[in-house]
Amino acid sequence: MKIASASRSKDQQSTLRRTFPAGTLKKAVCATAFAFGVTSLTGFTGCAFAQQQDRGADDDHDRHGDGGRPVKVMIVTMFAPEGQVWLDKLGPWDAVRVPGLSPDYPDVHCNRDEVCVITTGMGHTNAAASMMALTFSDRFDLRNTYFLIAGIAGIDPARGTIGSTAWAKYLVDFGIQWELDAREKAPEWPSGFLGINTKGPHEKPPLDYRTEVFALNATLADAAYSISRNVVLSDSDDAKVARAKFSYAPANQPPRVIQCDTLAGDTWWSGKYIGERARAWTRLLTDGRGVYCTTQQEDNATFEALKRAASVKRVDLSRVAALRAGSDFDRPYEGQTAVDNLLNYAAQGGFTPAIENLYRTGNPFVQELVTHWGAWRKGVPQK
Repeated sequence: MKIASASRSKDQQSTLRRTFPAGTLKKAVCATAFAFGVTSLTGFTGCAFAQQQDRGADDDHDRHGDGGRPVKVMIVTMFAPEGQVWLDKLGPWDAVRVPGLSPDYPDVHCNRDEVCVITTGMGHTNAAASMMALTFSDRFDLRNTYFLIAGIAGIDPARGTIGSTAWAKYLVDFGIQWELDAREKAPEWPSGFLGINTKGPHEKPPLDYRTEVFALNATLADAAYSISRNVVLSDSDDAKVARAKFSYAPANQPPRVIQCDTLAGDTWWSGKYIGERARAWTRLLTDGRGVYCTTQQEDNATFEALKRAASVKRVDLSRVAALRAGSDFDRPYEGQTAVDNLLNYAAQGGFTPAIENLYRTGNPFVQELVTHWGAWRKGVPQK
């Protein structure tokens, strides 16, 4: 599915590397054993449990105890520019080499406030592999960590505009469907998509994969939105021109912080009809509670890796927040073709403000956690 990003070309994949003294790799085998040992996954969300303390952390982290380096906030980014915006603003950083991360981004960067940044690599496969390596590494103690997924996305013009940032309560996988070429679909079907093992596009499928939809902690999502809702967002002249081509709001309005849900899938798409399926699929899988607005490639894979770590009490699933910033529209304005919208997505001018707005929206949340850690350490404070 479409991720809107003008910068996901190879010439912009600058590596976020820093040197770090080499450590032992002896824990990699244990991490793999843990990962393959998880066989039971039930429900959408997890509970917080006290994790058994890890033993044998590397000597350079002895000051943090046997459980590894404690982390208050782990910012999860997918490619270089998404990570760099945080690295440029919240340093200085220690670079912590973690076996099993992407060779393009082999280090997790952590600052003195116990805020860390990981860059997983793009797409489902990279996200899942990197997050499994992170969460089963003994270099970190992630039992009390809040995870902030922060990346750019395509955006539905009926719900937001380029530059807008959206806090999600539901993560929906768009890729786990049956699909027919639209020229061969049943005449009464709106598209060639339907749920696996269903008889038509309006029937909710059995959730046999157990990764089709996840519900995030709504209390945390509401808190993050409340903290950041009034921030002033960045914009660009090109984005203003692109918005003006739409005849309706909020597409033609300035960017703002919103709440709506996100759809994941590795196929980058564009168009009215697939866009309508994205809306319908989100409603279907969330039993009418979810509202689609952003499309990206990684979030269900990221969450599933965290879920497996939570199953052995290494992380707390109630501490996961997902923020996506619209960098281009997922469908054309009236009179534009879907082909033009897809091939010329970069001309919309949304990439640079979207990257900046991830920081502007996410950082107030991060700073609230760090500054008032005593209130947040045991969970979202009750008001």
